Amino acid sequence: MRNSSRFQRRRIKRQLAISDAGEQARSSTKIAVYAALIGNILVAVTKIGAALWTGSSSMTSEAVHSVVDTSNEALLLYGYRRANRPPNEAHPLGHGRELYFWSFIVALLIFALGAGVSFYQGVMHILWPRPIDDPMVSYIVLGLSFLFEGASWLVALRRVRADGRRYGYYEAFVRSKDPPAFVVLLEDSAALIGIVIAAAATAAAALLEQPVWDGVGSILIGVLLGGTSIALARESKSLLIGEPADPELARSIIALARRSPGVLRANGLLTVQLSPTEVVAALSVEFSDDRRANEIEQSVVAIEHDIRKHHPEVAAIFIKPQTEARYRRVRADRFRDDEP
Repeated sequence: MRNSSRFQRRRIKRQLAISDAGEQARSSTKIAVYAALIGNILVAVTKIGAALWTGSSSMTSEAVHSVVDTSNEALLLYGYRRANRPPNEAHPLGHGRELYFWSFIVALLIFALGAGVSFYQGVMHILWPRPIDDPMVSYIVLGLSFLFEGASWLVALRRVRADGRRYGYYEAFVRSKDPPAFVVLLEDSAALIGIVIAAAATAAAALLEQPVWDGVGSILIGVLLGGTSIALARESKSLLIGEPADPELARSIIALARRSPGVLRANGLLTVQLSPTEVVAALSVEFSDDRRANEIEQSVVAIEHDIRKHHPEVAAIFIKPQTEARYRRVRADRFRDDEP
């Protein structure tokens, strides 16, 4: 129990240090989420009013979309709050993955509510068409909505622009360990495209005097939201299950271990992303046979200190020391096991 308490105290201290190191990255993402929340509240209010006034199916789908997006931003902020809790006995590595859980819930809400309701509205409007009352109101509301969503989209784009230019936006999305940043960007992108679809459907229904186009627009918005939710759910699920850290971080950890005095080899590195700013790593380090136990212990402590100095995002590092003789025996055993 005494060792357990000591371990918990060390973990809490490390958690506080990591929180300070990652605060800037979290703050920039939170700004994007808050901007999206404010924008979606304004958009949702205007779209709901327009949907009630005009009876447009596409406008109703867009109103539902904005209400879902508003709820999503609130859930992401709640996820940040839950993920920042310090470690305890039940969760010795902290609560960072709770952010990934809520990101996954957001993706499901986009699919179940946003896409589902939009598709339903579209089908019903095709089966029982209803002319749009005063389409000019829809045009004005959609124009204002585009401005609000566009401002939020620019804030979200600024958050991910550096990685997008470095890797390409698709690759940056796949590599990202901070799903809220891309959740907001994809939501706002889908919202802008949805507004264009709703405007085109409204214009077609009014000018061609064929209300069925209003329902078609609603279905297209549902398909758009469904594709967005599937992409977000896939990435959030991968992080929730456990993804390795960035390969550049892994290479740096191995390089830092190899340059330590007395180390012959550093291999067998295993990393797992705990949160956007937290990583746990396990490393096998081979020491020369002439190293004594106390010297190996000092080297392990020095390696841990060096890794945390260069990479404060490493929340926990577990090092397995072994001698050169044991390394040769392990390799020989593996070779025999691989023989037919």
